[in-house]
Amino acid sequence: MRFLQRTVEARNIIDNPSLEELRKLASHKERTTKYGSASYISQMRNRSAKATFLVDCDGFQLGVDQQGMAPEKALALAAQVQEYLKDKEVIKVDRQLCLHQACNFHCRLYITKDYASIPFQWLNMTFEPRNKHNEPDFVSIYVPEWPERIIFCHPIEKTTYILGPDYFGECKKSFLRKAMYAIKERGGLGFHAGSKVLRVINKDGELVEVGFIMFGLSGTGKTTLTMHDHGLREPEKVMIRQDDVVLMNEQGYCYGTENGFYIKTEGLDESQRVLYQAAISPHAIFENVMVLPDGTIDFNNVELTSNGRGVILRSEVLGTDDKIDLEKANKIIFITRRNDIIPPVAKLTPAQAAAYFMLGESIETSAGDPTKAGQSKREVGTNPFIMGPEAEEGNRLLNILKANPDMECYILNTGAVGGKKITIHLSTEIMKAIAKDNIKWETDADWGYQVAVEIPDFDISAYQPSQYYDAQTYAELVEKLRQERRAWLNKYQGLQEEILLAIEPPGLRD
Repeated sequence: MRFLQRTVEARNIIDNPSLEELRKLASHKERTTKYGSASYISQMRNRSAKATFLVDCDGFQLGVDQQGMAPEKALALAAQVQEYLKDKEVIKVDRQLCLHQACNFHCRLYITKDYASIPFQWLNMTFEPRNKHNEPDFVSIYVPEWPERIIFCHPIEKTTYILGPDYFGECKKSFLRKAMYAIKERGGLGFHAGSKVLRVINKDGELVEVGFIMFGLSGTGKTTLTMHDHGLREPEKVMIRQDDVVLMNEQGYCYGTENGFYIKTEGLDESQRVLYQAAISPHAIFENVMVLPDGTIDFNNVELTSNGRGVILRSEVLGTDDKIDLEKANKIIFITRRNDIIPPVAKLTPAQAAAYFMLGESIETSAGDPTKAGQSKREVGTNPFIMGPEAEEGNRLLNILKANPDMECYILNTGAVGGKKITIHLSTEIMKAIAKDNIKWETDADWGYQVAVEIPDFDISAYQPSQYYDAQTYAELVEKLRQERRAWLNKYQGLQEEILLAIEPPGLRD
């Protein structure tokens, strides 16, 4: 018997309406763009992280950075919701995450009728289930008009109640959060990461396909780098797979999850050709993006929010193919955005990779906490959707990397070095050079990772951090950062010792 009720009794259930029917149900809130696409404005403009809880239950251990909810409170709230819905019209939608026979999840969403724009967006991002009448793997029950804002998930039963916010991201992430936990139960890991393949001619003149996954919090360049073509021309090319969440098994195979991309739209223009062309399709759907009375989309206007969003179809993104999975994560990129002593790129050992995965260094964006946008932050795995002890994830990543020596890991800084801006062009060229394996490296004396000293067609010497500071200031910045990193990693009891030692001076590690 389940703890939380996973079905809904309602006055009327609108069972799996089509995309067209959902748009019609949401028409009272739509502002149509000049391209014929739909746009909506929500009351909430970002995720409600501080109002999100995991139900304390047998068989589940809460992580350090996660908020627990007493089972009694969860049960009482769920009962109130169920009673409320008995007199409402509710939309029921069944969809699927992932396509692989060995990894796919049947998802079911219940949501009150007045908020049809949310399942309309979700339908565009997901897949038709194999049998929508089967018992679903994951359930989310969503009541945006609830007077209290609170979200709670039962990790074992994989049931979520979303109460109060009307932001589409809560729906999308409620299912992805459960998928990431499910793959962890199978021995793998779920990542907030994009994925792509670079087909390149390597330094030995061979045409090879190199799989990349890229970690990064929203707003740090993950989507830009995932969608970029790196200037490759036939026979070289890019094949874009996923932009948000991938599920990796113990052999490094990465299952794709979704059929669309959920993009930030701020500043989007024709210079970002791949995203822009998909965004002006009639099939795109926007939330909290400024649409003028004549239907013009003003991507530069942030009066509503700097976290404007769009759902675009994979099939309309130049560079995608008919696959969503990645055969192997040959290269793992941890994207950070800092402006001091982090080089544009560094190559990591497995232990260092696990440490930087745990550090998850980046900046806060309006998609997470708008009040702290632009401030430095850390988030394990750059993933605010982890369920369970975070140390387990770092330890498991280390074990997977040791078992797969053909998987290499890197830090990629998209911010600045000593105030010198790292351009998108430099970052994309670095990724291309990583794929071609034609970077010359040397060991950094302070951190022990490998830093690039030669990259074809670039003077990388202009980005050496130490040249922007006198020796004393540089040493102080190194020590300050090391102390911050120690304090962060020490929060997570149970981390393997070699992960903790990976951020120490090389001499201390040896």
